[in-house]
Amino acid sequence: MSKNTNSVTYTERIIYVNNQPYFIKGICYHPVPKGSNQRNFDSLSQDLQLMQEAGINTIRVYEPIDDKSVLDEIDAAGIKLIIGFGYNQGGVFDIKSGSFIDYVNTYKNHPSILMWELGNEYNYHPEWFEGDLNIWYKALNSAAELIHQNDKNHLVTTAHGELPEESVLAACPNIDVWGMNVYRWDKPGTIFPQWKAISSKPMYLSEAGGDSYMTISDYGFEEGINEKAQATANANILDEIFQNEDVCSGVAMFSFTDGWWKAGNPDQQDIGGWAPNSSGVPYDGSPNEEFWGIVDIDRNKKETFSVIKAKYTLLKE
Repeated sequence: MSKNTNSVTYTERIIYVNNQPYFIKGICYHPVPKGSNQRNFDSLSQDLQLMQEAGINTIRVYEPIDDKSVLDEIDAAGIKLIIGFGYNQGGVFDIKSGSFIDYVNTYKNHPSILMWELGNEYNYHPEWFEGDLNIWYKALNSAAELIHQNDKNHLVTTAHGELPEESVLAACPNIDVWGMNVYRWDKPGTIFPQWKAISSKPMYLSEAGGDSYMTISDYGFEEGINEKAQATANANILDEIFQNEDVCSGVAMFSFTDGWWKAGNPDQQDIGGWAPNSSGVPYDGSPNEEFWGIVDIDRNKKETFSVIKAKYTLLKE
């Protein structure tokens, strides 16, 4: 493994890569082809070209990528990775078994790595932890501590559903950067003063955005496939993020490509789907889970692609 690793640190609210401030202009990425429910990277080269065009500098993935050639190609594109670990993944690089640390130790010197991310809005799922989220927070803090013991060059983050309570922050002092999946219509800006009041650590929005299907006609947008609604929502969301760079270290917009596997037949695009605490999805309060991409499943650009590109390429590193 290359020793050309990056040094990722933070001071107060700012993330640094090799002592230079780093703002996450990110995208959530889980590429699943038509007819499948399994991620693969057959379209990686095409996807990276589109990401480069859009000004994306960071990819957030929900599970580790155990393929050095994929990491190498992402690094060659000048893009960094937030690598997510699940709690119970059958012992495959997961937190419950402790095998996640094997992945960290294998890839911690790879130059593509930005941060290690533990869990994805698990606070919405106490049923996964015997009804007691304290089990999760204890595991989260312990896993972060173990990463710090093994990797001195990267930060540890988590993707919390919405703003964590102060008691959660107190229970997890080993988390360096707090990611938050935030769906507050097209106005996430209210979370920044709330965060500033309870923590001096960096934060970023680990998920934000809108989908391109309107379940109802409302707010001037017609029912049905509606790329304009998605583009409008994402423009407003990004504007509020970029106006709060003193508190927010960036965003991973959800998501790069539509996912036909989420709500029905993976051979077709279905409406519907469900996600916890999703009533804040603009502009219909309904998360149509298969319509979230900034490109469709064939990699055709949606209207929001030009919005992402304009916002990300105008923003200085």
